[in-house]
Parts: sequence; structure tokens; C-alpha cells
Amino acid sequence: MGVIEWVRFILGTAVLLVGLSIFVVEIFGIFHMKYVLNRMHAAAMGDTLGISISLLGLMIFSGLNFTTLKMILIVAFLWL
Repeated sequence: MGVIEWVRFILGTAVLLVGLSIFVVEIFGIFHMKYVLNRMHAAAMGDTLGISISLLGLMIFSGLNFTTLKMILIVAFLWL
């Protein structure tokens, strides 16, 4: 593996860990908030942001190809 592949691996791993930490914060918010609407907001925002950032990490792992385009479309449909 060259230097570029290592940088891509480390960056993709870091972004995936950020997505995972967003999911952990979401779970904390769901189980520890008092009101139902607050729980729903934590679940909705956590899912959207966590999945988007996790897919960004997977895009970094995948490189520039057709699979990356599919993941970009998934993120765009999630935001719509």
C-alpha cells in the first residue's frame, strides 16, 4: 500500500468512527430524554446525520467509481 491508500484508509476510518459516535449520542438521546417529541427529534436527526457521515466514510474507502455515485444519491434522497 502506498501513502495515498494509507491516508484514504485513516481518513475513511476516522469518518466512520464519527458516524458511529453520532449513533451512540442518538441512542443516549432516545433513552434519556423526557418528552416523546424530543426523543423523536433525536432519532430522526441522529439517523439522518449518522447515515450520511457513515456513507461519506464508505465513499472515501470506495474511491471514485460508480458505487460512490450510488452512495451520493442515497445521501441526496435522505436529505430530501
